[in-house]
Amino acid sequence: MPSITSSDGVDLHYLEWGDPAGRPVVLVAGFKAAATSWRYQVRALERAGLRVIAFDRRGHGGSEVGPADGHTMRRHGADIRDLLEALDLHDASLVGQSMGGNAVWAMLQEAPDAAARVRDIVIVDQTPKMLNDDGWAFGFYDYDASNRDTFFATGIPDPGRFPAKAKGLVRIARILRAMELPKGGKPTFTGAELALLHDHAVADWRPTIAAATVPTLFVAGAESEFWPAAHAAASAALNTSATSVVIEHDGHAANIEQPARFNRELLAFLAR
Repeated sequence: MPSITSSDGVDLHYLEWGDPAGRPVVLVAGFKAAATSWRYQVRALERAGLRVIAFDRRGHGGSEVGPADGHTMRRHGADIRDLLEALDLHDASLVGQSMGGNAVWAMLQEAPDAAARVRDIVIVDQTPKMLNDDGWAFGFYDYDASNRDTFFATGIPDPGRFPAKAKGLVRIARILRAMELPKGGKPTFTGAELALLHDHAVADWRPTIAAATVPTLFVAGAESEFWPAAHAAASAALNTSATSVVIEHDGHAANIEQPARFNRELLAFLAR
C-alpha cells in the first residue's frame, strides 16, 4: 500500500485507482472506517476518467496511530493537507464521509492555503455541529450541553432511530462488506479513538463552511441513525455555493447503503 509521511512524522497510507493523469478525487472515510470502505464508488469514478485516491486517516486502516497529541480534528485536517502536498494534487475534489467530512473542514480551517488545491467538496451524512442547542437542532440525537463531556466517553451511543434490522439484508450486507466488519460483536474503542471522538463532538465547523470559496454538496441519508436528514439543507444554507440532497431509504453510511443513487449524485456534481 502506498504511503506518505505526515508533517509530524506519521506513516499514512492511501489507495489509488484510475487514470494517473485524471482529475483527482480524494475519498476520506469516517470514524473507524478504512479507505477500502469506498469500494462501491471506485469503479464508477474510474469509468468517469478520474484519478481516485482513498485516504486512511491516522489510526484508521493501514495508517499509523501517531503520537498522543495527534488525536484531534485539527491534526486530521493537517494530514489531508499533507496528502495533497505530497502527491502534488491540484483541482482536487474532496469527498468526506461522516467524520471524514469534518476532517476536510478542519483542513480548510487550519491550512487555508491548501484551498488553492481544492476544486470542490462533497460531505456525506455529517452534520457540521454535533452539539444541539437553541440555534442548531441538527446535531447528534440527544446530545446537548447537559452531557457535552460525557456522551461519547465510552463510544458512540445508539440514539434508537432507524435500527440496523430496519435496513434489510441487502443494505446490511453492503455495510458488512465495505466496512469489513464481523457478523456480530460489539465494537471496541481505543483511548486514541475516544479522544478523537470527543474532539470531533464538541467542534463547530459552520463558520468554516460559511467562509468556503468552492462549491460544496451536502448529502444526507433520509434514515440516518445519528441526526436529522435536514442537516444537509441547513448546512448548505450557510454558503451560497453549496447545495444539498437527501437520499431516500438510506442511512448514515449513505455511499454504502445506496451506492447506485449516491454515485449518480456524486458524478453529476463532479461533472459540473
